[in-house]
Amino acid sequence: MNTQLLLDNLRNVPDFPIPGIQFKDVSTLFKNPACINEMLEEMVRLYKDKGITKVVGIESRGFVMGAILAARLGCGFVMCRKPGKLPADTIKETYGKEYGTDTIEIHTDAIEPGDVVLIHDDLLATGGSMLAAYNLVSKFGPKDIFINCLIELKIEGLEGRKFLGEDKKVDTLLVIED
Repeated sequence: MNTQLLLDNLRNVPDFPIPGIQFKDVSTLFKNPACINEMLEEMVRLYKDKGITKVVGIESRGFVMGAILAARLGCGFVMCRKPGKLPADTIKETYGKEYGTDTIEIHTDAIEPGDVVLIHDDLLATGGSMLAAYNLVSKFGPKDIFINCLIELKIEGLEGRKFLGEDKKVDTLLVIED
């Protein structure tokens, strides 16, 4: 994988969404087809032999590569959204993040007990949203769960991988350390 291409196209936005946060904006990766292809090829390589039957994308940036990856893997795509955005019955989980709390939901019929699920998002920072998604997916009793993020922040105070626990199968494409 061409890590330098991705790093060169990743935008840093200071003080967003609140002062002190250095936001890693993946939209600049998505507007470059070479970056999309680099990320997609690496994720396909990582998961093509895992038997994935569903990719769960976390709102909203997890929808972009999650849906593309699901199409390439020949499996279903499930949206994990903020409350009130999904039209049918849902289950939900509330979690903490570096600048507050939030809640996510999944449709109650989204995942079957025998599914092999890959949960995808753009960024692993504190791990709050990913652990919430993992907890939601776990309630369905899938056969296995994998976790993927485009970027992992290893910056003081952000220990997302550690927060998720060593028993989770986590892969990230880029690791940014401070």
